[in-house]
Amino acid sequence: MKVILNVDVKHLGEEGDVKNVANGYARNFLLPRNLAVPYNEATVAIFEAKKADIEARKEQKRKDSASLKEKLEALDLELVMPAGANGKLFGSVTNSVIADALAKLGFDIERKRIEIAGSAIKAVGTYKVTVKLYEAQVAEVKVTVKAQDADDSAKAKKAEAPKAEDAAPEAPAAE
Repeated sequence: MKVILNVDVKHLGEEGDVKNVANGYARNFLLPRNLAVPYNEATVAIFEAKKADIEARKEQKRKDSASLKEKLEALDLELVMPAGANGKLFGSVTNSVIADALAKLGFDIERKRIEIAGSAIKAVGTYKVTVKLYEAQVAEVKVTVKAQDADDSAKAKKAEAPKAEDAAPEAPAAE
């Protein structure tokens, strides 16, 4: 069945694209969710009228993606993780850890768009991580993973212990 997409549909196409899809996919998923409309003369005329607006939105997405790519490639993301003496991390750095670190810096990037070679970073060092942007644009972010000092982790544990004691309510004295 031929359809025209109303919005961008992941793994299918962008708004205004004409696609040939399975009848069941169109009837059961695309059409009820208003993600697409059937391809006919009336809908083609409507989308021809909106074509300039659609192209303007696509161009704006390309520009935003290009500026985001420049910012990400200029970025040197530094993560401090607990690690053993040999440089092996206790745990690992995954795409969600990197997404959280980027969010703290003001970048709103989905974790699914972040790709790490080997699926996770498990040792201290410097790595290149790819971030998928709009269309075929890809940004490479330099991620430096450093070991957390043993002194810092011991201080953090000591600082947490008194807080836990202060938070506990005192039991009333028995008379």
